[in-house]
Amino acid sequence: MTEPENAAAEMERPRKVFLSADWRDLVMLNYKVEPALLLPHVPRGTSLDSFNGKTYVSLVAFRFLRTRLLGKISVPFHANFSEVNLRFYVRRNQGDGKDCRRRGVVFIAEVVPRRAIAAAARLAYNENYRFAPMRYHVDLDGTGRKIEFQWQFSGQWCRLSARTEGLPAHAAEGTLQQFITEHYWGYSAQPSGASVEYHVSHQPWEVWSCTTAGFEGHASALYGDELAAVLLRSLDSAFVAEGSPVTVFRGERIL
Repeated sequence: MTEPENAAAEMERPRKVFLSADWRDLVMLNYKVEPALLLPHVPRGTSLDSFNGKTYVSLVAFRFLRTRLLGKISVPFHANFSEVNLRFYVRRNQGDGKDCRRRGVVFIAEVVPRRAIAAAARLAYNENYRFAPMRYHVDLDGTGRKIEFQWQFSGQWCRLSARTEGLPAHAAEGTLQQFITEHYWGYSAQPSGASVEYHVSHQPWEVWSCTTAGFEGHASALYGDELAAVLLRSLDSAFVAEGSPVTVFRGERIL
């Protein structure tokens, strides 16, 4: 479902804003995985989504800028920061037909460098937000740029990086880039066994292909041994999304 179609679906009833921000420099490393590896994480009421019959997880790092709670409240020292998350893709069918399918993401773990942000997200959505020291660096030259994110967890530093060249362009229809970037819903499992659904609104992003990209580090403490091993394999795809202003709406229990 494209963002304009998604916006039309949202007219069913108003939803309250949880936060608004700019998301920028989204480095997206994508790996094919066996569905069985993700099934224990699938929230009730959703099913695994796939692209050309393949199931993917993505390690995503990006910048939160000009963050405002409830769409208007800027918290001192918490407006600009980085996030790294490991996510996969699901869908929720609400009836017959393509327009009744909501495509969303599920986060296995999300890392931020602010304890208050991690606590607020856990409280609002029961997401697995974790606090960790983080570093962000970008090098610009005449042909492109290199973006690097680092984070320290359980005494281990991890590093995600990518290099781009040229100009970004909108993801072509029917491509993996479009599949990865155009999921506009989030789903999280709750301790009761229910699920929460929330809408994430943004315009389709322009993306750069990567000349080099990769992950280094020991991430078992965050993701478990099996998923951490996936991240050390060769990438199946990598790209950088330019990003845009984003609005995250408050979640609603669906089951």
